[in-house]
Amino acid sequence: MLLEWRLRERAEADTLGSKWQDTGYVFTYEDGRPLLPQYVSRTFDKLREQAGLPPMTFHGLRHESASLLLANGADIALVPKMLGHASVAITSDLYTHLIGRADREASAKAAASIPRGAVAHRVHTGQA
Repeated sequence: MLLEWRLRERAEADTLGSKWQDTGYVFTYEDGRPLLPQYVSRTFDKLREQAGLPPMTFHGLRHESASLLLANGADIALVPKMLGHASVAITSDLYTHLIGRADREASAKAAASIPRGAVAHRVHTGQA
């Protein structure tokens, strides 16, 4: 989809000629200028309302995405790359509450898989 978008943008740039501003941004106004953050936020809000979705800011999508990833066990090293954070520490600081819950859930699953009592002894010693 991004390749198609880029090709369409190149066609627009060719049509505008010297009036096109090559800023390097992916999403721009018709003349190549970068979109203003307010424009993006307003457009997002209109689309969100049309879709019948609950109130959320455009920036809130980042937090929602990161929260869902971490709450569902995504690797803590992957999420900062997706968000563009400079380090895992930044992501960890922002989402500590979710990481702690994921750690507890992983620990509980590991604990549940440990055989108990006589079964544990037989598994440990290799006896049938």
